[in-house]
Amino acid sequence: MLEDTSAEAEELQIRYWREMSPADKAALVSALCRNTRELAREGIRSRHPEATERECFLRFAALTLGVDLARRVYPELADIADLP
Repeated sequence: MLEDTSAEAEELQIRYWREMSPADKAALVSALCRNTRELAREGIRSRHPEATERECFLRFAALTLGVDLARRVYPELADIADLP
């Protein structure tokens, strides 16, 4: 399945996931989602160091909602010139 992981390690990982309780699986997924959002926000801050917190939020909204929906929800997004 994974090119950079041995078959033995992958089997161990899958066994671990199967043995996890539903609560542990939910906590893992929640943490992964939270980390993904934070990485996206850090990427925005890295690419736009001059941006205000509000602009970073708006860029994140455009990234996660899509530009068209984000503009309908946050009309001020139109003020950010480099978005399509």
